[in-house]
Amino acid sequence: MTKKDLILILEKRFNENMNRHINISWNNVLKRINEKSLLSLKYMEETGGDPDVIIYDKKNDNYLYCDCSKESPIHRRNLCYDSEALNKRKANKPISSAIGEAEKNNIRLLTEEEYKYLQTLGDFDSKSSSWLLTTKEIRLLGGAIFGDKRYNRTFIYHNGAESYYSNRGFRGILKI
Repeated sequence: MTKKDLILILEKRFNENMNRHINISWNNVLKRINEKSLLSLKYMEETGGDPDVIIYDKKNDNYLYCDCSKESPIHRRNLCYDSEALNKRKANKPISSAIGEAEKNNIRLLTEEEYKYLQTLGDFDSKSSSWLLTTKEIRLLGGAIFGDKRYNRTFIYHNGAESYYSNRGFRGILKI
C-alpha cells in the first residue's frame, strides 16, 4: 500500500464517519500525519483495524487515531497480554503479545476509559473482545483486563494475562 493510497483510505473513512469526530477538520488532521505516524497507521490498516480519528485532545494538542473496526482487528488476535505472560507459557505459546505488537508498531492499547468512550461512538466487539491497558496492580497479580459489548452494554472483564483466544485481539491508539 502506498502512502497516497493509505491517505485516501483514511480521508474516505474520516468523511464517512463524521459522528466520531465532530468539529474536527480533515485538513488539520492531515497536517499532523508524518512518516512515523504513517507507518503506524499502515500497520493498523493492514491488520484490519480501520483506524479513524475519535477525538481531539485540546490539553495535549493532539488527535487520537483508534482502531474502529466492528470487531477486534482480525490480524491481531490469538495474542496473550504482554511479554511476561508470553514467557510464562510453557505449552501452546501464541506467536506474540498484544503489548509487544503495539510497542513494535508505535501504538498502545486503549485504556478502560478510552474503550468505554469508543463504545459511545458505535457498537464494537459484539462478537470479539479486546485486551485493554492494564494497571500494574492487576498485572502484579497475574491478570489483565479486556472489554467487549454485549446486550447493548460495554463490559470490562479480567483474565490471566497468559491466556489467549481466537476472538480476542487488541485495539490501538495513536496520538498525532
